[in-house]
Amino acid sequence: MKTFKNLMLMLTLVFSIASCSSDNDNDNDDTVNTSREVKYEVTGNFSGELDASYLEKSGAPLIEDITALPWTKEFTADANSDGALVHASGYGGVSGQTVTAKVIVGGKVVSELTGTANSDGIIVVHPKTYVFPR
Repeated sequence: MKTFKNLMLMLTLVFSIASCSSDNDNDNDDTVNTSREVKYEVTGNFSGELDASYLEKSGAPLIEDITALPWTKEFTADANSDGALVHASGYGGVSGQTVTAKVIVGGKVVSELTGTANSDGIIVVHPKTYVFPR
């Protein structure tokens, strides 16, 4: 499990760097969400081992076992934190089970993705990284 977690953390970091962008495609209006109130949510019916990789309030990456769904994490991001992201991954589930991961900033869902376990019961869900406006 430790090797799997390390691999997932490394993939999260690679995806984070590759997906960072200064524009926010999720806003359909001209208002800018300047809030740093962050909430991560992971929901679904996945029954296997599951963990979340996320950026915590300082922007440092962390991995946490998810012992039950739904799972949430809330905090106020530090001023020097660049963004928010959550990545859920797991194994040992049943094909077809799902997990939804959300990034919520200032009470607004800014990134969301649902994934489905493959035939081996493995699931990986990595919604877009949200970049705080500067």
